[in-house]
Amino acid sequence: MKKKKRFKKFFNSFSTIVTKATGTPWAFIIAFLVILIWGITGPIFNFSDTWQLVINTGTTIITFLMVFVIQHSQNKDTKAIQLKLNELIAANSDASNRVVSIEDLTDEELEVIKKFYSQLATSAKKDNNVFSTHSLDEAKQNAERKHKIKLNYSTKKQQNEK
Repeated sequence: MKKKKRFKKFFNSFSTIVTKATGTPWAFIIAFLVILIWGITGPIFNFSDTWQLVINTGTTIITFLMVFVIQHSQNKDTKAIQLKLNELIAANSDASNRVVSIEDLTDEELEVIKKFYSQLATSAKKDNNVFSTHSLDEAKQNAERKHKIKLNYSTKKQQNEK
C-alpha cells in the first residue's frame, strides 16, 4: 500500500513537472529543432526507411506517453477547479446548492439544466434585467410566485365577469 501511495505521489509530481515543461516555448523550440535536424539528415541517410522509422517511432512513443501524463494533470486541474467552484457556490447565499458537483451528472441531465439556463437568459433578456434570477431555486420560487399571481388575476377576472 505504501508503494502504491509513493508511486501516485511520484507520478503526480512527475506529471506536473512534465506538463509545465512541455507547455513552454523552449519545449516547442527543442521539438522543432529535433524535426529540423531529422529533416536535414535525410539526404545523409538517403531518406531510408530506417531514417523515417526513427522519427515515426520516437514521436509515437513520446505522444503515447504524453497523453497519460497530460491527462493526469488535466484531471487534477479539473478537480481543483470544480472544488473551487463548489466552494463559491456553497458560500454564496444566492446560488443554488443543487449545482454543487454538477459535473457528476449525466450528459442528458446536464443538457436539461443547460436548456433551463438558456431559457433563463432569454427571459432575462426579454425583461431587460439580467439580474432577475440568480439560481435554479430562485427561478423556481419566481415561477411559483408568478403562477400564483396569474391564478389570482384569473380568479379576480372571473369574479368580475360574474
